Amino acid sequence: MQNTLKSPLRPQPLLAAWLVMMSAIVLSISDAKAVPSFSRQTGMSCSQCHTQSFGPNLTPVGRDFKLGGYTMTGGSGPNAKLPPISAMIVGSLTHTDKAQDPANLQPGYSKNNNFTFDEASLFYAGRIFDKVGAFSQFTYDGYADSVAWDNADFRFADQTEIADTPVTYGISLNNSPTVQDLWNTTPAWGFPYTGSGVQPGIATAALIDGGLGTAQVGGATAYTMINNLVYLEVGAYDSFSRNLQRGWAGVLSDSYIKLDGPAPYWRTALQYDTKGHFFAVGHYGMSADVLLPNSFGTPSSGADHYTDVAFDATYQYMANPKHIFEAKTTYIYEDQNFAVSRTGGTGSTGLNTFKFNAAYTFDQTYGVTFAYNKLTGSRNSNVYPDFASYKPNSEYFTAELVYVPFGKAKSLLNPWLNLRTSLQYIGYSQFDGTSQYVNGNNTFMVNGWLAF
Repeated sequence: MQNTLKSPLRPQPLLAAWLVMMSAIVLSISDAKAVPSFSRQTGMSCSQCHTQSFGPNLTPVGRDFKLGGYTMTGGSGPNAKLPPISAMIVGSLTHTDKAQDPANLQPGYSKNNNFTFDEASLFYAGRIFDKVGAFSQFTYDGYADSVAWDNADFRFADQTEIADTPVTYGISLNNSPTVQDLWNTTPAWGFPYTGSGVQPGIATAALIDGGLGTAQVGGATAYTMINNLVYLEVGAYDSFSRNLQRGWAGVLSDSYIKLDGPAPYWRTALQYDTKGHFFAVGHYGMSADVLLPNSFGTPSSGADHYTDVAFDATYQYMANPKHIFEAKTTYIYEDQNFAVSRTGGTGSTGLNTFKFNAAYTFDQTYGVTFAYNKLTGSRNSNVYPDFASYKPNSEYFTAELVYVPFGKAKSLLNPWLNLRTSLQYIGYSQFDGTSQYVNGNNTFMVNGWLAF
């Protein structure tokens, strides 16, 4: 799976507009008032926006804050006068049931029982001015020993009324499909929320399921939420130039995705929140043409085509913040046509991804999550020549225990100290097309995540 721009130095019109608008926002920061990061900006503790006090999983309040472009205010005192800069560090210890092949690990790592400094990130996150806000992350990957422009979501948002119906509308400029999404069912912010580069992982995923991350693309989407009930979003993505990917964005691989022209993206959802019960059902998708690797600046001889169609649902019980229950599920179907990357082509093949997780959190401090993932695909020896049975089929279960001691209104050094610790176990019943000898990939991880 690969893709590209047609010139290494000249972005296509969509990306040119994206870069100009983002540059205007960033350059205007020096003229704007210094604004705090999210908790300092709003005056709210992290626990009001996150189910476990700290972490990606959002409450209805957190979704409203993101929908409004990260511009909600309310903080006061010295903290509210600080610039919106934050940082985090993440580390983990990973053990697998059997030693791993050193060829699959970075130099210097053991076959097993590896401690990894997973990442250190610097954030610019908060209101920039008026109705414009941002979430932007630059990350040092300790395992890969590289620096990259990570998740970025620059927004303009406003509100109005149409026939006495409240409407929120906005524009998102972002660098990864679903990074702008409000629900934790989509790939960018879905469970599990932590991982490590030394963990074994399945080799196949849908293009929309993380294939366009790590600042390979830029996109613009327009969205609206009508009466806090109906959500609509539409936009498109295109590849950054080779120089931009390898230089500014920090993408190092020569096999990253390169799109052959803008790829449309769409998102719809219905949500309903009543008496502490929150429900949401939705649909999102993308259609993309993907070029061969190393094809920047060369004439296109055709492209592989991917159409991803996904459905998701969320339930949260939050009537009593001492006891929070959640269930989330996602199904992605990807239609694939490998017209150029496989000799002779393959015609249409299909890939099915199913995800489900259920979680319980006590006092927004102690949490347990159980998850199930299953991936199935068409049998094809041309697409999966190295897989047993020539299928990508994989199935695994995840159990996670979480302790989040800080992040509440009365927590120590609130809002400066935020810590999330977890124990995670992944057990495989199928791995890359086989159900034999998969137990060696079963993984246990201890993780620590500190933000300040």
